[in-house]
Amino acid sequence: MMLIPAHHFRDIERKPEYLQPEKCVPPPHPSPVGTMWFIRDGCGIACAVVTWFLVLYAEFVVLFVMLIPSRDYVYSIINGIMFNLLAFLALASHCRAMLTDPVRTCTTVAFTLCGRGSSFPEKLDKPVSGPSKCLLGAVPKGNATKEFIESLQLKPGQVVYKCPKCCSIKPDRAHHCSVCKRCIRKMDHHCPWVNNCVGENNQKYFVLFTMYIALISLHALIMVGFHFLHCFEEDWTKCSSFSPPTTVILLILLCFEGLLFLIFTSVMFGTQVHSICTDETGIEQLKKEERRWAKKTKWMNMKAVFGHPFSLGWASPFATPDQGKADPYQYVV
Repeated sequence: MMLIPAHHFRDIERKPEYLQPEKCVPPPHPSPVGTMWFIRDGCGIACAVVTWFLVLYAEFVVLFVMLIPSRDYVYSIINGIMFNLLAFLALASHCRAMLTDPVRTCTTVAFTLCGRGSSFPEKLDKPVSGPSKCLLGAVPKGNATKEFIESLQLKPGQVVYKCPKCCSIKPDRAHHCSVCKRCIRKMDHHCPWVNNCVGENNQKYFVLFTMYIALISLHALIMVGFHFLHCFEEDWTKCSSFSPPTTVILLILLCFEGLLFLIFTSVMFGTQVHSICTDETGIEQLKKEERRWAKKTKWMNMKAVFGHPFSLGWASPFATPDQGKADPYQYVV
């Protein structure tokens, strides 16, 4: 079975007049700086609400079934502070992952063109200076207009990639999301649990979300185990403010929830870290796309996502990562 090169999946046009810019609706005016990013998808909103409900349910069982009725105040205070801190960080990471534009916002990023073809003999990875452009957030919808294409000052042999779904000129490593209805650069996948695409600008928050959910799930499972042992040794009516049947049902549900999400988020955390270290998104791995970008060390890839330099801010969902000098967007490859 012959594999089709990855670039064959894209809408390739060699001359600006073939892009049919007259069929593209001009993009809307850019949103003001600081405008909240939110995807209006019913399924995603429902999954996000379920996520918060499950975390709050775990909070209720841990506090009102296990910790507050306990006579060991030191045990209750230490575990209460630890669990609430992790739950708070998990929900904060969830909000940042959901409400952050998945594509890195830039202010002055050089716009470069890469040539290919006999009439443009430079190597594929050799940039050619072009007009200064910048993508603000996600790839603008409908920017493949006649005026914008003419402003690129394309030379013979240069190849422009256009998305036929959102009528946008694609940067390199961009893929169209059918839920967000636009192209997302370095899109790993669309996650309904955070109601957003996981891209270059919010991947840190998604990784922190999976890590903190895995930690509170593990913590809850350990406390459930100790609570069961404590209740077996003493009278069930004294180890909880609820009736024994209600206590058992609440603990079993929490145990099932914790085990399920511990496995799921641990796997997601591992795959995300591997994707960051290899600098290859989930979609790129799935499609076996040809690598057309510079290879960096694993540590440099981690700093590109979590920020330069290494600090405690890597673990904070409130610290916006400083990626240093951003890579220029590649419209033409």
